[in-house]
Amino acid sequence: MFNLLSFALVLVLFVAAAYLIRAKQNLPPSPVGFPVIGHLHLLKDPVHRCLRDRSQSLGPVFSLRLGSCRAVVVTSASAAEEFLSHENDVVFANRPITTMYAYVLYSNTGVSVAPYGDHWRHLRRICTTEIFSAARLRESFEIRRDEVRSMLQTIHAATLRGNNSVRVELRPLLSGFTLNVIMRMVAGKRYYGEDNAEAKAVSELISETFELGGFTYVGGFLPILKLFDFDGYVKKSKKIGSKLDKFLQELVDEHRGNRGKTEFKNTMITHLLTLQESQPESYTDQIIKGLVLVMLFAGSDTTSVTLEWAMANLLNHPDVLMKVKTELNNLVSRERRLMEESDTSTCTYLDNVISETLRLCPAAPLLVPHASSGDCKVAGYDIPRGTWLFINAWAIQRDPKMWDEPEVFKPERFDSEGWKTQHGKFLPFGMGRRACPGMGLAQLILSLALGSLIQCFDWERDEDVAVDMSEGKGLTMPKALSLVAKCKSSSILDNVVI
Repeated sequence: MFNLLSFALVLVLFVAAAYLIRAKQNLPPSPVGFPVIGHLHLLKDPVHRCLRDRSQSLGPVFSLRLGSCRAVVVTSASAAEEFLSHENDVVFANRPITTMYAYVLYSNTGVSVAPYGDHWRHLRRICTTEIFSAARLRESFEIRRDEVRSMLQTIHAATLRGNNSVRVELRPLLSGFTLNVIMRMVAGKRYYGEDNAEAKAVSELISETFELGGFTYVGGFLPILKLFDFDGYVKKSKKIGSKLDKFLQELVDEHRGNRGKTEFKNTMITHLLTLQESQPESYTDQIIKGLVLVMLFAGSDTTSVTLEWAMANLLNHPDVLMKVKTELNNLVSRERRLMEESDTSTCTYLDNVISETLRLCPAAPLLVPHASSGDCKVAGYDIPRGTWLFINAWAIQRDPKMWDEPEVFKPERFDSEGWKTQHGKFLPFGMGRRACPGMGLAQLILSLALGSLIQCFDWERDEDVAVDMSEGKGLTMPKALSLVAKCKSSSILDNVVI
């Protein structure tokens, strides 16, 4: 009895001390929540819009309790810069530990989700010097050109069958195109448009992963649900992780035994296996497989989603579409040739269109969440260790205090260099040391693909109404409805062979 009373007294004192400490802290404002679940019931799809609406009453920095996790949400450019710059950049360089990535990305050790430390720095160095360097990107330019031309050829063939005018569903074409670009760079293989069991299995596996991805699993915030796995989420994650690992190991082993063959010669896997021979501890099979997975997850879906949003915006603004086409005609088509990757640096208005698409429709509207590694004070608030940080890039990039007519698709806003003077205002690829290392590759693919589609075809809306711009559910904010448009081949295709 005495021991039980002592335990109860200690527990009461502990709770009282925690309450007093919390009362003395200046935490960000928070809405009223419930015991145990906290504010989980307040999160509605689409989450980035839900959080923006909350900020209008709570302010640009506010906190939420998501089950057992504390989170801070930032919806202003100045606060985003303060959280992710200088000494705070290091404090918030961690990533939250998630259930799915524990099974899919090798216990959260992939470069995009790994905790900040020596392992992450090693992976980031590999990305910077061995995968996304200017030299490596130059070596793979033919892959991007070939896949763009293949997509153009598919659409052109359809227009010929339809008396030079045809309805095109763009989503499968764009997602297949980006998947093929990434897979050819990584492993020398095409998976979209190839009628074989392996290609189908890989596509399905990637789709399943995206369906389970993100930070929407309630068991991640309420561990007791994960323990009992009522909805089978943990079981599904383990199964997908096992399938992905088997597929990736087969790719690595295939390259290890066939590095001399032409189709494997300049792939990312072959390059990393060559480095493995001299630095086996730095380039283990698991590290190589993790890097391949991050390339697939971060490089394929995000790019295809952005391309679809860009085409949707252009169809709703035919004057902008015509202005881009005129630029391309003046710079490229007058030479009676198709656009090349080297042309993208001179197509400034095309670049503005892509930037404006990324502003209005960022593929990662909440970026990838950060986590604090220690107690700190930011924006005047006390932020405890282990706090999750959500930067609402979607809200920041539509903030009327930062942008003129923020809801309007207006590429001309990027003509001036002035928008670059305020850091944290435009951050579709993140900010600070955890910013996306593949930004350069993404911009090359976006520019060449979008420019080529505009140069080679005349596009118009499928119906005489505006394209529906509703946002769907998913890790990368896809359009709710797959984009369908009418097109016919431009005259440039009469003079070149794709």
